[in-house]
Amino acid sequence: MTTIDELQAAVRAFTDEREWGQFHTPKNLIMALTGELGELAEIFQWLTPEQADQLDPQQRKHTSDELADVLIYLLRLADILDIDLADAVQNKLAANGSKYPVDQARGNATKYTALRASTDTD
Repeated sequence: MTTIDELQAAVRAFTDEREWGQFHTPKNLIMALTGELGELAEIFQWLTPEQADQLDPQQRKHTSDELADVLIYLLRLADILDIDLADAVQNKLAANGSKYPVDQARGNATKYTALRASTDTD
């Protein structure tokens, strides 16, 4: 299994070989990431929920490519900003675990502020 650090190193090497680091400011990377997210969203834009769940092989390949582009820019941004993504995800999951206790959040999409409000009125 490939680790986040290994992926970041591969993206960094790819970038360094092409001398693209000069263009990889946080602003530019965020703009590129936003564009790639738009391309990913475009695949699903007019699909029904059923169609989105049953992508044909060409749609799956296109989705795979766009997900890879999103991840590449995200990895590069984190690398440039010196943010450990694994730590960031673990910390965010812990924070979200506090906001969304299993006994209150299981099976619904209620925002944590509404969960808290319903608990306060009980």
